[in-house]
Amino acid sequence: MNIVVCIKQVPGTTQVKINPETGTLIRDGVEAVVNPFDEYAIEEAIRIKEKIGGNVLVITMGPPQADAALRSAIAMGADEGYLVSDRAFAGSDTWATSYTLSGAIKTLGQVDLIICGKQAIDGDTAQVGPGVAEMLGLPFVAWVRKVEGITDASIKVERLMEEGYDVVEMPLPGLITVVKEINEPRMASLKGKMRAKSAEIKKIDASTMEVDPDRIGLKGSPTQVFRSFVPERKGGGEKITGETAELAQKAASVIQNLGVVK
Repeated sequence: MNIVVCIKQVPGTTQVKINPETGTLIRDGVEAVVNPFDEYAIEEAIRIKEKIGGNVLVITMGPPQADAALRSAIAMGADEGYLVSDRAFAGSDTWATSYTLSGAIKTLGQVDLIICGKQAIDGDTAQVGPGVAEMLGLPFVAWVRKVEGITDASIKVERLMEEGYDVVEMPLPGLITVVKEINEPRMASLKGKMRAKSAEIKKIDASTMEVDPDRIGLKGSPTQVFRSFVPERKGGGEKITGETAELAQKAASVIQNLGVVK
């Protein structure tokens, strides 16, 4: 079984800063890490391989330095890493990213299962996984918290819902996105780190895929971010103290004075 895991390299969340003049992320000196939700996808792919055999192929779209994320996945136990990188892909929104990744996945040959983390922590859209499935014409299940069983022909999963979970059986090939409840990602072993250090990262660019140039990069992105910023913190505020009944009365008085209710 060939399992493809789509991952993303993102800035370390505690170090993200925004340039107040340009409204863009300041990446210089900022640590880049594997998107935390994608680590659960990598782990689940490795567990499936350990149970029924196969290969785990990890793919990411990004600049050349994103190969570090692929090496982290190989250190965990993935077999191969593929870097989708080309200046033509710059400025891609989630639509163009989904299209580009789907084109790259088609170059990998037979694919039985694609696993993605539920979302990336820098964009929080949760759109790329479903987008890839749609563009490849594959069945798709989101919010998977457990893989109950898998064969060459189908996969049975538990899908997390607001008030419990559904049990869903889906034919393969197909795509799932997983939540953090599904497993506990393993730490890379020393042997794994050594293998990752010398592993060949295969590159996929626009010339090696059958993609429409009008559907990739900024040109192929129907949505664009013109400005991002950190909201200004407003000072002041009033601290209310007292017993429960007194607190309720004071809070009601404050709300009435604000004109929120009458």
